[in-house]
Amino acid sequence: MATIRDKATALAKKGPALKGPLLSQINLENAKTLLFWYVILTQSIKAQRHLRARGIVATAREIYTWIAQRVIHLLLRLPSTAEKVETQLNKAKLDIENKLVPKGADVVRHLSLPEHGQTPEWIFSQMELMDTEMGNQANWRHGKLSGAVYHGGDDLEKVIVQAYQRYCVSNPLHPDVFPAVRKMEAEIVAMCLKLYNNPNGAGTMTSGGTESIIMAVKTYRDWARAVKGIKEPEMIIPASAHAAFDKGAAYLKIKVHTIPVDPSTRRVDLKRLKRAINPNTIMLVGSAINFPDGNQDDIEALGKLASYYKIGLHVDCCLGSFIMPYLEKASLANGENGKFKLLPFDFRVPGVTSISCDTHKYGFAPKGTSVIMYRDAELRRYQYYVNPHWSDPRKGGVYGSPSLSGSRPGALIAATWAVMQYMGDEGYLESCRSIVKCARTIANAIATSIPELYVLGSPPASVVAFGSKHPKVNVLEVGDAMAQRGWHLNALSSPPAVHIACTRLTVSMVDTFIADLKDAVKEAKVAPSGKGTMVALYGLGQSSAVGPSMVGQLATAFLDTLYKA
Repeated sequence: MATIRDKATALAKKGPALKGPLLSQINLENAKTLLFWYVILTQSIKAQRHLRARGIVATAREIYTWIAQRVIHLLLRLPSTAEKVETQLNKAKLDIENKLVPKGADVVRHLSLPEHGQTPEWIFSQMELMDTEMGNQANWRHGKLSGAVYHGGDDLEKVIVQAYQRYCVSNPLHPDVFPAVRKMEAEIVAMCLKLYNNPNGAGTMTSGGTESIIMAVKTYRDWARAVKGIKEPEMIIPASAHAAFDKGAAYLKIKVHTIPVDPSTRRVDLKRLKRAINPNTIMLVGSAINFPDGNQDDIEALGKLASYYKIGLHVDCCLGSFIMPYLEKASLANGENGKFKLLPFDFRVPGVTSISCDTHKYGFAPKGTSVIMYRDAELRRYQYYVNPHWSDPRKGGVYGSPSLSGSRPGALIAATWAVMQYMGDEGYLESCRSIVKCARTIANAIATSIPELYVLGSPPASVVAFGSKHPKVNVLEVGDAMAQRGWHLNALSSPPAVHIACTRLTVSMVDTFIADLKDAVKEAKVAPSGKGTMVALYGLGQSSAVGPSMVGQLATAFLDTLYKA
């Protein structure tokens, strides 16, 4: 007993000495516990927001796909399976290479600089040779293209060439050296702002629709971080939105929620979109018109949501460009029985904070030009990149640029300005009228005289997409049959469909297109081959959980082939 008492007394005497470490241990344990519950809480909030945005079914499908991909990838590592897959991929890669890279001993290749400079005559003769050595090069002037070439006519082409030649060495990075180019760029932006009913707004030129979209995404990310303190930004886009939004989000580390579109109207599901909005949302996206099927989202409804939640709304008018603003003037805002009714889409809609417009599409400017517009200059400032600590003394220790590029081709700006002056309001009005009537002629022909097909939604402008409603007609077979007739169309998925973006070149070919389409449907119905390009790629992409991965590898091989001399 005395021993126990002695130990207790000794422990009591040591109490003050043990108190500090004991409290430290308790505080450490509390900190660990708080950290644990903080992680659980934050991850639970993220999971709840993700589940709310995607829904139970879509989330379950994502989990299933993720597991399936992992399992299949493990199976593909088996020697026998891996060998078969590698053989098929190599065959597909070879097919891509054979289509893009000229073969044969007689093909002239220029893999190093010539010892002495060549004459202009020799240079242009080699260009002519390269134009013809593939043997099956498409002649875009025949008009059997979906978009791709937005040719305004031979006279306009001469204007472009002359403007480009005059300013071929100019660079708007140096506005003091090339003041006329600076002035022309500012005027191009001003003309587009007025066209989209925001003459007091702000904007910049870019190298194309993708850069315009990425700049908008960057703007909203930086705005949300500075104004709302958002450090984990999220954006919400329709499933029909252009891939440039996903590309921008991938570059800028932004989470994307992709919302399904209504299968009938082809507009984004507004109820699903509203559920996806959370405190980290920086922007919504709508299209006028979208690339896949040429339909238009309900921008007014999106604007109300953007205004209520105080977030950005970007309207992608890259493809609508110089068509959508003229539909009202051309008396094409309402089609037959209101079928193609135009919904408001520009800065007149409250809540719209930015719009992208490609001058190099239906504006007929040379490729490599687009405009990104903002409701006001304050928002545009978040697009800029400014480094006040650069070491170059020539710049006074400051570097600033309005968009991704530093140096830019002033010649493209000059050519764009020249095109817009040449076309004028009247020219774009007539262009809109002829192109949209062409698209609607195709849509009406499908609806009234090709019962095997149907038009996706009610496209108001220049793009028409069609799917199959006949059990024995694969619409991608139809697309392959059209390719055999010289047409270069675009295949779509979800649902499988084919689209054509009508241009000035299509106007004179509309009757040929309709006749060829009828024949292609008959061919696909009676004698499907199942071996065409559209069918093969779609089958590969949708056949299994690993399909998209295989398509990704083929896409990478395609990009590699672009740089094979």
